[in-house]
Amino acid sequence: MSTTDTALRDDIRLLGRLLGSVLRHYEGDAMFERIEQIRQTSTRFGRHGDPADGRQLDRLLKKLDRDASVSVVRAFSYFSHLANLAEDQQQVRALRRARLAAEPLRGSLAQTVELLASRGVTAARTRALLHDACLMPVLTAHPTEVQRKSILDTERAIAHLLDDSAGAELAAEERSERLGALIATLWQTRMLRPEKLTVADEIGNALSYWQSTFLTQVPALYGDLARRLGADTPAAPAPGRPFLRLGSWIGGDRDGHPHVGAQTMRAALGAQAGVVLNHYLHEVHLLGSELSISALLRPAGAALQRLAAASPDPSPHRLDEPYRRALTGVYARLHATAQSLGLGLQLRPPLGAASPYSGAAEFEAELAIVAQALDASGNAAIARHRLHPLQRAVRAFGFHGATLDLRQNSDVFEAVVAELLAAAEVCPDYRRLPEAERIKLLARELAHARPLLSAHLPYSERTRQELAVFDAARELRAHFGAAAIDKHIVSHTETLSDLLEVALLQKETGLLAGNEVRRCALMIVPLFETIEDLQAAPQIMREWLQHPGLRHLLIPEDAVSGGLPLQEVMLGYSDSNKDGGFLASNWALYRATQALRAVFDEHGVKLRLFHGRGGSIGRGGGPSFDAILAQPPGSVGGQLRLTEQGEIIHAKYADARIGRHQLELLVSALLQASLPATRALPRQAEYEAALQDIAQHAHRTYRALVYDTPGFAAFFFSATPIAEIMELNIGSRPAARKATGRIEDLRAIPWVFSWGQCRMLLPGWYGFGSAVEAWLATAGGTAARRARMQLLRDMARDWPFFRALTSNMEMVLAKTDLAIAGRYVQLAADKAQAAAIFGTIRTEYKLTLRHWLAISGQRALLESNPELARNLKNRLPYLDPLNHLQVELIKRHREAAHDERAGERAGERTRRGIHLTINGISAALRNTG
Repeated sequence: MSTTDTALRDDIRLLGRLLGSVLRHYEGDAMFERIEQIRQTSTRFGRHGDPADGRQLDRLLKKLDRDASVSVVRAFSYFSHLANLAEDQQQVRALRRARLAAEPLRGSLAQTVELLASRGVTAARTRALLHDACLMPVLTAHPTEVQRKSILDTERAIAHLLDDSAGAELAAEERSERLGALIATLWQTRMLRPEKLTVADEIGNALSYWQSTFLTQVPALYGDLARRLGADTPAAPAPGRPFLRLGSWIGGDRDGHPHVGAQTMRAALGAQAGVVLNHYLHEVHLLGSELSISALLRPAGAALQRLAAASPDPSPHRLDEPYRRALTGVYARLHATAQSLGLGLQLRPPLGAASPYSGAAEFEAELAIVAQALDASGNAAIARHRLHPLQRAVRAFGFHGATLDLRQNSDVFEAVVAELLAAAEVCPDYRRLPEAERIKLLARELAHARPLLSAHLPYSERTRQELAVFDAARELRAHFGAAAIDKHIVSHTETLSDLLEVALLQKETGLLAGNEVRRCALMIVPLFETIEDLQAAPQIMREWLQHPGLRHLLIPEDAVSGGLPLQEVMLGYSDSNKDGGFLASNWALYRATQALRAVFDEHGVKLRLFHGRGGSIGRGGGPSFDAILAQPPGSVGGQLRLTEQGEIIHAKYADARIGRHQLELLVSALLQASLPATRALPRQAEYEAALQDIAQHAHRTYRALVYDTPGFAAFFFSATPIAEIMELNIGSRPAARKATGRIEDLRAIPWVFSWGQCRMLLPGWYGFGSAVEAWLATAGGTAARRARMQLLRDMARDWPFFRALTSNMEMVLAKTDLAIAGRYVQLAADKAQAAAIFGTIRTEYKLTLRHWLAISGQRALLESNPELARNLKNRLPYLDPLNHLQVELIKRHREAAHDERAGERAGERTRRGIHLTINGISAALRNTG
């Protein structure tokens, strides 16, 4: 066992021992022994599948009363949380060890710069790419973020004590005592929220990652790039527009969310601006205290002297300290800016009154005067510690923080535009028009100066709310800068008119402007979600780009890359997976990417793809670095946005060191995929033809189960915890678009979340085995079958797309446990039907496992990834009991729902126990939805 493996084992044992001591202290020895007995029995059942152990486990669980059940669930859940902290610390050790040993990790900037140099890519060429590039992780709030902020804060404190560098300052006994106290605090902290999460809560949760990671690590990453590439990177044309920046949907995503609108947009940008300006003020204050340089000893330049002379600082003691005087003036102006933006920050008062900045560019210009003065006086080294990171932060975040995306469903826009046209007596029934007539009408209205809106006409509440969103966007852009809001995403895009409707609403709210050429202020981004929509996407975009007048109208003036107009298209991973299964979905996304790039190249427009990836494999999750490198050759081109969803934000960015590594991986992947432009493999066409056939078989297999099997919806709703998940206060958004009980109307997030909870994880693998089997069966003989199997092995070895796809599938297969899933199946109302459906799922799992092992050449899953195999093995003794407890509690809950004698309070305790198991299983699996 390696030294690092030993350290991980020791951390897990220490945390487990301390949790055990806390259990004994607060719950008693008897409860501790019961928990241990359940853990040991569950472990035996998981290893051997002995029915006797299963019956013993049932007896142990049935003996637990409601209060005891909650205590047992909390114990196993908290161990999963603590194991996560230990694994994160293991990752920090690996990063530290690589840095000290000067051994570039795969995906690090050091490794990437070396790789690019070996390809003949110069530093100047890399800088040129980054000057026009865009890399934007977009934070989203979804119903899988199950952790409370109070829990997160305590876990951060535990992680700090686990850190070798921090823990070394303490004696072992004192360290254990402090850890024990924090674990005791966790044990006495409520895991669940008493009320459903609000949008304001989600905004606050996201901002905690700004404070822990983004505000410091994004500037640090820019500094590292500057050192490696020989110049500051890049020379951003304006604050808020460098290549690496952050986006957010929290407060702007209205799709199916009744609580998001103009007010949440204002709240989100106000909260972001508050955090950002508070950081700037803190850093400027520290700079002022540090830069005590006297003009008597080191004369200052004229620009700095003018800045110092404008300061409201009246102290005679600082007359010879131009840097301090200049910075007190900067602080005063920044303070006035915060007040003018209405941020309501509790700030250190300035030394005098000053005028607010007109924008972040003016603030940055004054910081540049200070930096240039230091450089000119031979003090450039002094600027590197605090001033340069602050300058880079201002370039990256401006006064707004993250760019707030707006999103709404196309059906809503259709209804709003129809109402506006009817009220203005332009078209009595817009919805009845064929698509060609819609386009003609919308293009005419967009060219017309006459507004449709009238202050004297009544409109529906929905229309008023949507118009208020666009009005708020116009106001917030004026308030915080154009980078604050610059896109509107259209969910469920099916036609060109879906996009023109958004342009029309921009025209009606003052967001369509220009003299000779009128342009939308907000880029309209189509989101193609289902497999059918993905297949239609290239034709819709071709129709847009070749339509006379529309191309210039819809692409904002500042949307330019490399001298070409730039347009973004979003691809949805979640709904396409729910629609057609993971293999067909991923292949449809790949093919759509290829076709879209060809269309955009044909029309001389730069394509930026926005990947709507979720946390789980069933929603496009998996390592981002590999996913970016797996994109079709030439499709990245220095332009990429991708969502960071739910608990994945916590896993990646809660720890600043891990967060820095994750950001570095994104930058490295962007560079490696773009420089030089990746080329097709020698056998690319052969590989793609094979996967085209396999994906079609997989699509049919998946649809046959999920949509064509009688009773499958009833099986899903009864044999998974979906009903209980829909009750849980883990997100502000409803779990379903419509309350119909149909799978089609269920959101992809709870769909995937439910399959993960019951350990079937069906969206991440189902259909692969039958698809490969069908493709091999059509080979036409044993020799041809063997040749096809060898082709699959070659694809897994040489083709980044297929390698990433199957690697993710393997991880899902390893987390799947059909013995545990079988216990959930017993919850189904129709036992015979459930047994038949589960039999189909079990057969497909075995076939998928057999074919994947044959393709990968492994004897067992994760044989080539021992670290992940070890982490899963560490979790199972504490994960499996949670599943068994969840089944028992769901059974009680559903029986009580039909029993009028069951007390409401008792039912509430059972519901609480179920929700705690959902939290614990989510933490143990680490990618829930």
